[in-house]
Amino acid sequence: MKKYKNYIIGAGILILGILIGSIFSGDKKETSHSEEEHNFVQDPITQLWTCSMHPQIKMEKPGNCPICGMELIPLEDSKNSEESIASNEIVMSEEAIQLANIQTSTVVTSEAHKEIRLLGTIKPDERRLFSQVSHIPGRIEKLYINFTGEKVRKGQKMIRLYSPELISAQKELFEAIKSKDIYPQLYKASRNKLKLWKLSEAQIDAIVASGRVHEEIDILSDYSGYVMKRNVELGDHVMEGMKLFDIANIDSVWVMFEAYEADIPWIQNGDMVNFTVQAVPGKEFKGKITYIDPFVSQSTRVAKVRVEVKNPGHKLLPEMFVNGNLKASIKDAKDALVIPKSAVLWTGKRSVVYVKVPHENTISFVYREIILGADLGDFYIVVKGLESGEVVATNGVFTIDASSQLIGQKSMMNPDGGKVSTGGHAGMDMGEDK
Repeated sequence: MKKYKNYIIGAGILILGILIGSIFSGDKKETSHSEEEHNFVQDPITQLWTCSMHPQIKMEKPGNCPICGMELIPLEDSKNSEESIASNEIVMSEEAIQLANIQTSTVVTSEAHKEIRLLGTIKPDERRLFSQVSHIPGRIEKLYINFTGEKVRKGQKMIRLYSPELISAQKELFEAIKSKDIYPQLYKASRNKLKLWKLSEAQIDAIVASGRVHEEIDILSDYSGYVMKRNVELGDHVMEGMKLFDIANIDSVWVMFEAYEADIPWIQNGDMVNFTVQAVPGKEFKGKITYIDPFVSQSTRVAKVRVEVKNPGHKLLPEMFVNGNLKASIKDAKDALVIPKSAVLWTGKRSVVYVKVPHENTISFVYREIILGADLGDFYIVVKGLESGEVVATNGVFTIDASSQLIGQKSMMNPDGGKVSTGGHAGMDMGEDK
């Protein structure tokens, strides 16, 4: 019995030894496996993948961009790591620059020039508008001028007038002629009375030579030009000083242009304006600005700009439409900083540009707010925020701004920076947002 008991104890010790050996052997295998796995994870990543449009995306495996869905491309090793890249820079790959067609322009100093296009209308020279009046009261017996627009010349017959007052004045003249040698002053006064009624010396001499009283007299034109308006009819009774005709002389005319408020500071007296009219195709006219209206129209929000032009041959007629062109400059802005309009992102409150950072190997841009001055048509004057020689993006600016928003930098719509929600992009799950 004792012998069997020793066998049982020996077998138990053997089984216990086997179990203990198994345990130690298993721990060793597990430890060895963990070290191998650890060594595998710590192996350096030899290749990263990025998006040509969104260089902030860096993936360990090839695939598609989580932002735009484009196929990722290998991230090439370069000397970029040797350059100091600021945290506010938006780095872009060469592929992104080409795909977005990003173009740049250098900020330069230049004289502030602007081409202003003006619309206008030809008007008669107001200093050459006349009213032909009757200086003698009477009744119109004959009209020599029958329609509006008729051309008249100075000294031409306008109307024939019957006037009792004129008959009395002629009788006084004939009585004064009889005593001319005794009372020469009376004769002179009688002639002067007829002169005050605008009778010419030739008319008075004709009356004296005829030796009889003329019941009717012709009223002669005091001016040359075109009849703009006829105010009387045959048989009308007229009073002294009554207006008979409106006459316009168009040997010179005014071109009245309309200038908008934004263009008024550019326009100066003495500036030369070139203009054309449809009635004279192929010919360009020019004239100097002689007057700028000091008031802006409340209804049209424009100011009148006057150009005086000689009009030989009367080719420029009143109320013709005119297209003008003025090359203007601001005298006190000779060395202004000028940038293209396409470089500016304008929100109404802020004007934003993206300035290229002068790296040797890296292409990057930084956000900058500027203050704009005068509008030069295709360019702006920069009052503050840029310096001569700096380079700004002029094409593809929205692409740069979009990249800036996605990486949480300052942007046109997010001047304080910070991440923006991109969940609206085709329902994609944005890893960057996570």
